[in-house]
Formats: sequence, C-alpha cells, structure tokens
Amino acid sequence: MISFLKTVLIILLVYLGLKFLLRLAKPYLLRFLAKKMNQRFESAFGQNPFQPNHTNTDESAQFTKTSNNNPKSKKVVGEYIDFEEVE
Repeated sequence: MISFLKTVLIILLVYLGLKFLLRLAKPYLLRFLAKKMNQRFESAFGQNPFQPNHTNTDESAQFTKTSNNNPKSKKVVGEYIDFEEVE
C-alpha cells in the first residue's frame, strides 16, 4: 500500500512540476513560434507588411499608367447554346 502511495505521489509531483515549467516556458515558446511563422510568411509572400517599403523613393511613380503593348485577341471561339430540359 505504501509503494502505491509513493507511485501516486511521484506521478502527481511530476505532473505539477511539468505544469509549472510549461507555464514559465510558454511566453518564450510562443515568441519563438511567432518568429518562425513570420519568417515563413515573409518567404511565401515577399516583403514584411509591417515594415515600410523604402525601395521606391518617388511616390508619383507609383501611380504612372503603364501602356499595354499586348492587345487582347478578339477571336470568335464559338456560339452560346442554351439547352432546355426535356421532361
């Protein structure tokens, strides 16, 4: 009976110890995970959206109209056929 109580007490102490240690380590773990996710998003989508873009110094250049040298084709592909349901 004493060995059973010792086992239960050891399991309880290990559980409470891990719970306490995880509570202390949670902020560091979350900060690490947030940095990793930010790096993955930056690599997937390019620039970090929270940092200003300093590559274009002339702000008026952002609004210049680009000419389209490739006009869209006006080929007739086919005609539209409307099918009706037959009962």
